[in-house]
Amino acid sequence: MKKLALKDVTLYVEENIGIFHQQRIQSLDKLKLSNVLKRKNPYLFKAKYVLTAEQIIKGLVDAHISSNEETIFGDWLEGLAIFINHAVYDGRKSGITGIDLEFDADNTRYIVTIKSGPNWGNSSQIAKMKADFITAKKTLRTSNSQLNILAVNGCCYGKDKKPDKGDYFKYCGQRFWEFISDDSELFTRIIEPLGYKAKEKNDDFVGSYSQIINKFTKEFANLLCKDNGEIDWDKLVRLNSATENLRS
Repeated sequence: MKKLALKDVTLYVEENIGIFHQQRIQSLDKLKLSNVLKRKNPYLFKAKYVLTAEQIIKGLVDAHISSNEETIFGDWLEGLAIFINHAVYDGRKSGITGIDLEFDADNTRYIVTIKSGPNWGNSSQIAKMKADFITAKKTLRTSNSQLNILAVNGCCYGKDKKPDKGDYFKYCGQRFWEFISDDSELFTRIIEPLGYKAKEKNDDFVGSYSQIINKFTKEFANLLCKDNGEIDWDKLVRLNSATENLRS
Protein backbone atom coordinates (compact mmCIF):
# COMPACT_ATOMS: atom_id res chain seq x y z
CA MET A 1 0.00 0.00 0.00
CA LYS A 2 1.17 3.51 -0.87
CA LYS A 3 0.12 6.85 0.59
CA LEU A 4 -2.20 8.86 -1.63
CA ALA A 5 -0.79 12.18 -2.87
CA LEU A 6 -3.60 14.70 -3.21
CA LYS A 7 -1.65 16.60 -5.88
CA ASP A 8 -1.93 13.53 -8.10
CA VAL A 9 -5.69 13.46 -7.57
CA THR A 10 -5.89 17.17 -8.36
CA LEU A 11 -3.89 16.70 -11.55
CA TYR A 12 -6.08 13.78 -12.62
CA VAL A 13 -9.23 15.85 -12.07
CA GLU A 14 -7.85 18.85 -13.96
CA GLU A 15 -6.87 16.66 -16.90
CA ASN A 16 -10.14 14.71 -17.03
CA ILE A 17 -13.02 16.82 -15.69
CA GLY A 18 -13.42 18.33 -19.15
CA ILE A 19 -14.70 14.94 -20.33
CA PHE A 20 -17.69 15.26 -18.02
CA HIS A 21 -18.54 18.75 -19.24
CA GLN A 22 -18.08 17.74 -22.87
CA GLN A 23 -20.45 14.79 -22.44
CA ARG A 24 -23.05 17.06 -20.84
CA ILE A 25 -23.07 19.22 -23.95
CA GLN A 26 -23.03 16.22 -26.29
CA SER A 27 -26.10 14.80 -24.56
CA LEU A 28 -27.98 18.02 -25.38
CA ASP A 29 -26.76 18.08 -28.97
CA LYS A 30 -28.17 14.57 -29.51
CA LEU A 31 -31.63 15.42 -28.17
CA LYS A 32 -34.64 15.34 -30.50
CA LEU A 33 -37.92 16.98 -29.57
CA SER A 34 -40.05 14.03 -30.69
CA ASN A 35 -38.13 11.71 -28.36
CA VAL A 36 -38.31 13.85 -25.24
CA LEU A 37 -42.02 14.56 -25.79
CA LYS A 38 -42.75 10.83 -25.73
CA ARG A 39 -40.97 10.35 -22.39
CA LYS A 40 -43.03 12.84 -20.37
CA ASN A 41 -46.59 12.63 -19.07
CA PRO A 42 -48.64 15.19 -21.06
CA TYR A 43 -51.52 14.98 -18.60
CA LEU A 44 -49.22 16.29 -15.86
CA PHE A 45 -48.54 19.48 -17.80
CA LYS A 46 -52.28 20.04 -18.24
CA ALA A 47 -52.98 19.33 -14.56
CA LYS A 48 -50.28 21.86 -13.55
CA TYR A 49 -51.90 24.51 -15.77
CA VAL A 50 -48.89 24.87 -18.02
CA LEU A 51 -49.79 27.39 -20.72
CA THR A 52 -46.67 28.08 -22.79
CA ALA A 53 -44.50 26.05 -25.12
CA GLU A 54 -41.36 27.24 -23.32
CA GLN A 55 -42.64 25.98 -19.96
CA ILE A 56 -43.17 22.51 -21.41
CA ILE A 57 -39.83 22.50 -23.20
CA LYS A 58 -37.91 23.60 -20.10
CA GLY A 59 -39.64 20.90 -18.06
CA LEU A 60 -38.74 18.24 -20.61
CA VAL A 61 -35.13 19.31 -21.10
CA ASP A 62 -34.47 19.89 -17.39
CA ALA A 63 -35.78 16.41 -16.56
CA HIS A 64 -33.49 14.91 -19.21
CA ILE A 65 -30.50 16.86 -17.90
CA SER A 66 -31.13 15.85 -14.28
CA SER A 67 -31.32 12.16 -15.12
CA ASN A 68 -28.53 12.16 -17.67
CA GLU A 69 -26.03 14.17 -15.63
CA GLU A 70 -26.31 11.74 -12.73
CA THR A 71 -25.33 8.88 -15.05
CA ILE A 72 -22.55 10.81 -16.79
CA PHE A 73 -21.00 12.06 -13.56
CA GLY A 74 -21.41 8.65 -11.92
CA ASP A 75 -19.35 7.10 -14.72
CA TRP A 76 -16.76 9.87 -14.33
CA LEU A 77 -16.51 9.33 -10.57
CA GLU A 78 -16.02 5.63 -11.17
CA GLY A 79 -12.92 6.48 -13.19
CA LEU A 80 -11.66 8.75 -10.41
CA ALA A 81 -12.20 6.03 -7.80
CA ILE A 82 -10.27 3.48 -9.87
CA PHE A 83 -7.43 5.97 -10.39
CA ILE A 84 -7.21 6.63 -6.64
CA ASN A 85 -7.35 2.96 -5.72
CA HIS A 86 -4.66 2.15 -8.26
CA ALA A 87 -2.40 4.81 -6.74
CA VAL A 88 -2.80 3.29 -3.26
CA TYR A 89 -3.44 -0.44 -3.74
CA ASP A 90 -2.52 -1.03 -7.40
CA GLY A 91 -6.20 -1.67 -8.04
CA ARG A 92 -7.47 -2.10 -11.58
CA LYS A 93 -10.56 -1.90 -13.71
CA SER A 94 -12.05 -5.38 -13.58
CA GLY A 95 -12.55 -7.44 -16.71
CA ILE A 96 -15.36 -9.42 -15.09
CA THR A 97 -18.93 -8.55 -16.10
CA GLY A 98 -20.68 -6.43 -13.50
CA ILE A 99 -17.50 -5.67 -11.53
CA ASP A 100 -15.89 -2.25 -11.79
CA LEU A 101 -12.82 -2.54 -9.57
CA GLU A 102 -10.55 -5.27 -8.20
CA PHE A 103 -7.77 -4.87 -5.68
CA ASP A 104 -5.88 -6.79 -3.02
CA ALA A 105 -5.44 -5.71 0.61
CA ASP A 106 -5.02 -7.56 3.91
CA ASN A 107 -4.81 -10.94 2.15
CA THR A 108 -8.19 -10.33 0.56
CA ARG A 109 -9.32 -9.79 -3.04
CA TYR A 110 -11.96 -7.08 -3.11
CA ILE A 111 -14.43 -6.99 -5.98
CA VAL A 112 -16.30 -3.71 -6.19
CA THR A 113 -19.24 -2.38 -8.15
CA ILE A 114 -19.40 1.42 -8.03
CA LYS A 115 -22.61 3.47 -8.04
CA SER A 116 -23.25 7.18 -7.59
CA GLY A 117 -25.48 7.07 -4.52
CA PRO A 118 -27.07 4.59 -2.12
CA ASN A 119 -30.55 4.48 -3.70
CA TRP A 120 -29.41 3.40 -7.12
CA GLY A 121 -31.48 0.31 -7.88
CA ASN A 122 -34.69 -1.66 -7.43
CA SER A 123 -34.92 -5.21 -6.12
CA SER A 124 -34.27 -6.83 -9.50
CA GLN A 125 -31.19 -4.66 -10.11
CA ILE A 126 -29.81 -5.49 -6.68
CA ALA A 127 -30.47 -9.19 -7.34
CA LYS A 128 -28.52 -8.83 -10.60
CA MET A 129 -25.61 -7.29 -8.69
CA LYS A 130 -25.61 -10.17 -6.21
CA ALA A 131 -25.61 -12.67 -9.08
CA ASP A 132 -22.66 -10.83 -10.66
CA PHE A 133 -20.76 -11.07 -7.36
CA ILE A 134 -21.38 -14.83 -7.20
CA THR A 135 -20.24 -15.30 -10.80
CA ALA A 136 -17.14 -13.16 -10.22
CA LYS A 137 -16.15 -15.19 -7.15
CA LYS A 138 -16.48 -18.44 -9.12
CA THR A 139 -14.40 -16.99 -11.95
CA LEU A 140 -11.60 -15.81 -9.66
CA ARG A 141 -11.48 -19.08 -7.74
CA THR A 142 -10.94 -21.15 -10.88
CA SER A 143 -7.29 -20.09 -10.72
CA ASN A 144 -7.01 -19.95 -6.91
CA SER A 145 -9.54 -21.97 -4.93
CA GLN A 146 -8.21 -20.62 -1.61
CA LEU A 147 -8.62 -16.96 -2.54
CA ASN A 148 -10.41 -14.92 0.12
CA ILE A 149 -12.86 -12.66 -1.73
CA LEU A 150 -15.10 -9.90 -0.41
CA ALA A 151 -17.75 -8.18 -2.52
CA VAL A 152 -18.48 -4.50 -2.06
CA ASN A 153 -21.11 -2.16 -3.44
CA GLY A 154 -19.40 1.24 -3.30
CA CYS A 155 -21.47 4.43 -3.46
CA CYS A 156 -19.75 7.75 -4.07
CA TYR A 157 -22.07 9.76 -1.82
CA GLY A 158 -24.68 9.22 0.88
CA LYS A 159 -24.84 7.00 3.93
CA ASP A 160 -25.81 3.45 4.87
CA LYS A 161 -25.91 2.67 8.57
CA LYS A 162 -25.83 -1.11 8.05
CA PRO A 163 -22.99 -1.81 5.62
CA ASP A 164 -22.97 -5.58 6.15
CA LYS A 165 -25.60 -6.95 3.77
CA GLY A 166 -24.70 -10.59 4.31
CA ASP A 167 -23.68 -11.45 0.73
CA TYR A 168 -21.74 -8.22 0.31
CA PHE A 169 -20.82 -4.94 2.00
CA LYS A 170 -22.24 -1.58 1.06
CA TYR A 171 -19.91 1.37 1.67
CA CYS A 172 -21.25 4.86 1.00
CA GLY A 173 -19.80 8.37 1.05
CA GLN A 174 -16.94 8.80 3.49
CA ARG A 175 -16.73 5.07 4.18
CA PHE A 176 -16.38 4.27 0.45
CA TRP A 177 -13.66 6.81 -0.28
CA GLU A 178 -11.72 5.73 2.81
CA PHE A 179 -12.12 2.07 1.80
CA ILE A 180 -10.48 2.60 -1.59
CA SER A 181 -7.81 5.07 -0.43
CA ASP A 182 -7.05 4.50 3.28
CA ASP A 183 -7.73 8.24 3.75
CA SER A 184 -10.63 9.05 6.10
CA GLU A 185 -10.83 12.65 4.86
CA LEU A 186 -10.62 12.02 1.13
CA PHE A 187 -14.37 12.51 0.74
CA THR A 188 -13.87 16.20 1.59
CA ARG A 189 -10.46 16.63 -0.05
CA ILE A 190 -11.78 15.85 -3.53
CA ILE A 191 -14.43 18.60 -3.45
CA GLU A 192 -12.07 21.47 -4.29
CA PRO A 193 -10.39 19.85 -7.32
CA LEU A 194 -13.80 18.99 -8.79
CA GLY A 195 -14.52 22.69 -9.19
CA TYR A 196 -11.64 23.15 -11.63
CA LYS A 197 -12.76 25.63 -14.31
CA ALA A 198 -16.38 24.84 -13.35
CA LYS A 199 -17.70 28.31 -14.18
CA GLU A 200 -15.97 28.42 -17.54
CA LYS A 201 -17.25 24.96 -18.47
CA ASN A 202 -20.75 25.71 -17.19
CA ASP A 203 -20.90 28.88 -19.30
CA ASP A 204 -20.35 26.72 -22.38
CA PHE A 205 -23.11 24.39 -21.23
CA VAL A 206 -25.53 27.25 -20.61
CA GLY A 207 -24.95 28.42 -24.17
CA SER A 208 -25.88 25.00 -25.56
CA TYR A 209 -28.82 24.75 -23.16
CA SER A 210 -30.22 28.11 -24.28
CA GLN A 211 -29.94 27.12 -27.92
CA ILE A 212 -31.79 23.84 -27.40
CA ILE A 213 -34.57 25.56 -25.43
CA ASN A 214 -35.04 28.10 -28.22
CA LYS A 215 -34.87 25.47 -30.95
CA PHE A 216 -37.35 23.10 -29.30
CA THR A 217 -39.73 25.91 -28.34
CA LYS A 218 -39.88 26.97 -31.99
CA GLU A 219 -40.42 23.37 -33.16
CA PHE A 220 -43.10 22.82 -30.52
CA ALA A 221 -44.94 26.00 -31.49
CA ASN A 222 -44.90 25.05 -35.17
CA LEU A 223 -46.08 21.49 -34.54
CA LEU A 224 -48.26 21.61 -31.46
CA CYS A 225 -49.70 25.09 -31.12
CA LYS A 226 -52.86 26.42 -32.77
CA ASP A 227 -52.84 29.50 -34.99
CA ASN A 228 -53.82 31.66 -32.00
CA GLY A 229 -50.80 30.39 -30.03
CA GLU A 230 -52.75 28.10 -27.72
CA ILE A 231 -51.26 24.63 -27.07
CA ASP A 232 -53.09 21.93 -29.03
CA TRP A 233 -53.47 19.42 -26.20
CA ASP A 234 -55.23 16.86 -28.39
CA LYS A 235 -52.27 16.80 -30.77
CA LEU A 236 -49.78 16.64 -27.88
CA VAL A 237 -51.51 13.67 -26.25
CA ARG A 238 -51.76 11.86 -29.58
CA LEU A 239 -48.06 12.38 -30.26
CA ASN A 240 -47.23 11.02 -26.82
CA SER A 241 -49.69 8.15 -26.53
CA ALA A 242 -51.51 7.26 -29.75
CA THR A 243 -50.75 3.93 -31.46
CA GLU A 244 -50.15 5.70 -34.77
CA ASN A 245 -47.52 8.36 -35.34
CA LEU A 246 -48.62 11.98 -35.68
CA ARG A 247 -48.50 12.98 -39.35
CA SER A 248 -49.08 16.69 -39.10
